[in-house]
Amino acid sequence: MFAWEQVCGARPAVMGVVNVTPDSFSDGGRFLDAEAAVAHGLELVAAGADLLDVGGESTRPGAEPVPTDEERRRVLPVVERLAATAGVPISIDTTKSSVAVDALAAGATVVNDVSAGRFDPAILGVTADAGAGYVVMHMLGDPRTMQRDPRYDDVVRDVAGFLVDRLAAARAAGIPSAALAADPGIGFGKTVAHNLALLARLRELAERTTVPLVVGTSRKSFLSRLLGGDNSLDARDDATLATVVWSVDHGARVVRVHNAGAAARAIRLVDVMEGCAA
Repeated sequence: MFAWEQVCGARPAVMGVVNVTPDSFSDGGRFLDAEAAVAHGLELVAAGADLLDVGGESTRPGAEPVPTDEERRRVLPVVERLAATAGVPISIDTTKSSVAVDALAAGATVVNDVSAGRFDPAILGVTADAGAGYVVMHMLGDPRTMQRDPRYDDVVRDVAGFLVDRLAAARAAGIPSAALAADPGIGFGKTVAHNLALLARLRELAERTTVPLVVGTSRKSFLSRLLGGDNSLDARDDATLATVVWSVDHGARVVRVHNAGAAARAIRLVDVMEGCAA
């Protein structure tokens, strides 16, 4: 039975991103080959990742859906090999219950669902039956529509209310609280101002959801806008690192990143500084 305490007990955990896609916004196509994806996952673990998140369908703004068979073809060999060799929990980033079934059978122990069970409600029961972990994420609409003029009454209250409702649905399906985590969905149907508000009030989100908070800001476009349009990889990674430090200092228990080494080193340093300040 998976419990988040296994990976984010003593200090916040680093979730390394393994995109097995041709069109992800950050590294699309680099790891589409299974061998390359597995090698990349092992590199992330060596750099300090505490778990790996394998996805075969891009969720960037405007992304088109991937047929189930193609998504399965992309991710299953990678999940199976990483589960056998990486030495850390493997998460499957999918909204499809049938992909989740096969990935869990191949060795994944977490389902990271950007739809929070809205697209395919059966995924909740699949996760419960497998005793797996589950990440509930907030998103407006779907990747094709989410950035079309997103509006909220109060983005933090609205996102928190959504997450609380979806966590309740997950518990009703049989997923225990210890296996649940919540992700506010930075960049998923949010403006720059919305993203900043969510980051500024992370503690409020953590208090409302009462489960580990997952934050994924890595290399997202709003960071480039805040840096005056600098879209270079170095600039995005520097900005990501700043948000990682902010997030773990404001209640995040898991950070989802492409550069696992930098995030892991930063978290270790924050941990040391907190120990000295105690």
